[in-house]
Amino acid sequence: MQLSELAAVGRTPQLPLTVTLADAAGAADLQLLSLLRVLPGQRYVGAGVWRGRPVLAKLLVGSKAARHFQRELEGVRLLAAQGLTTPLLLADGLKNGEGGWLLFDFLEGAQSLGDAWAQVEALPPLADEQTAVLAEALAAIGQLHGKGLWQEDLHLDNLLRHGGQLYLIDGAGICVETAGQPLSRQKVLENLGVFFAQLPKALEPFTEELLVYYLLSNSEHALPLEALQKQIDKVRRWRLKDYLIKVGRECTLFSVRRGAFGLQAIRREEEAAMVPVLEQADALLERGHLYKTGGAASVGKVEVGARQLVIKRYNIKGFAHWLKRFWRPSRAWHSWREGNRLAFLGIATPKPLAVLEKRFLWLRSRAYLVTEFLPGPDIIERFAPYVDSGQAPESELQALDRLFARLIAERISHGDFKGHNLFWHNDRWALIDLDSMCQHGSPGSFAPAYARDRARFMRNWPENSALYQVIDQRLPKDTSSGDSGER
Repeated sequence: MQLSELAAVGRTPQLPLTVTLADAAGAADLQLLSLLRVLPGQRYVGAGVWRGRPVLAKLLVGSKAARHFQRELEGVRLLAAQGLTTPLLLADGLKNGEGGWLLFDFLEGAQSLGDAWAQVEALPPLADEQTAVLAEALAAIGQLHGKGLWQEDLHLDNLLRHGGQLYLIDGAGICVETAGQPLSRQKVLENLGVFFAQLPKALEPFTEELLVYYLLSNSEHALPLEALQKQIDKVRRWRLKDYLIKVGRECTLFSVRRGAFGLQAIRREEEAAMVPVLEQADALLERGHLYKTGGAASVGKVEVGARQLVIKRYNIKGFAHWLKRFWRPSRAWHSWREGNRLAFLGIATPKPLAVLEKRFLWLRSRAYLVTEFLPGPDIIERFAPYVDSGQAPESELQALDRLFARLIAERISHGDFKGHNLFWHNDRWALIDLDSMCQHGSPGSFAPAYARDRARFMRNWPENSALYQVIDQRLPKDTSSGDSGER
């Protein structure tokens, strides 16, 4: 296969794949054995063999190939010129009408810090194991900044552990201010904002403590915590906005198909499993354990192989109801979007797996949402033994405190905060039934919505009960304590 032909193979070409490349030593075949990252029609990154040697190949095709190639090559050369640890570039080439390619020394057995973080992310905030990963990353970022460079696409997957060293990868994201001279303070703050914005919100109180590991490798500037936090907040807002766009379009994370007769969105890693579920959603619901049936929605737990899922079908009750629903996004789509919002923000909710809107000539009808099943009890069941005594477990009350604090900080109202919509799972309270959830753009709109949420939540227990009094004393009466005012 010629390099240019890659542009037509789509997201999942059949492997192994042989691509003919030519350098100064003549033409040679690259045998591509696996793909690590694909941007269909533009970029294919994977492991392979070239001239008998294992390599990491970056193959760039399409109309933007030359620009992407030059950017990648310049970034790789900048890293090497400043003596920073990065995989050795073995060969590269660019051919008009074909595309560009870069072949790197393959780091066998390398582990990204992203994978290392995934192994410790569930531990309590700033556990020693978490500190070790983040300290390693911040030290490398400090070294990068000390040389006048920064990684525009800064995340833990662009740092690889191998042979006792940490390698910087992805030259396309490498930018330079003045090579060899420490980065300016503003650029440092902006780039560190990108890094810290990707960490869980629970680590925010430890930003200053973590910053020490950066300063140990680059102490050129004093870094005011308030200025850094403003950058973190700014990047977090942008990342959330960008992510919510992605949940509705074809991309690396989501498989999305839109047309006159339907809209289907599935998490990319779940595509093979979810397509059959959506195709037989009605039959699965009929065989499943129904929690709610008829009316505006039918909800049931279903068994798919050894896996338990929840399917929520949003019904059309009649012609009058259809007239109200056909012209606007379905409640299934709203729940899909808001479930992904909560998951992105680190607020517990069943993982949204897939959504389907059935349409006729773009006019919406029935819709379906598929999520993971949470086996835990809801808060009414969980706290039932403590209604009279008020002596609910402190750990669970603290988890409730944290949930409300996060909802206030993010200006999120649920809209139907009855106890059956709050489940205890993995030592956290998880929100379900997100049909009416809203993230507010201003304190003025959020304050009354929070008041309604709180009032509805407190009605889960008799007002004269001990448990009511305990919870009422703990939960914020208004939104002023948790509102950052920076949105």
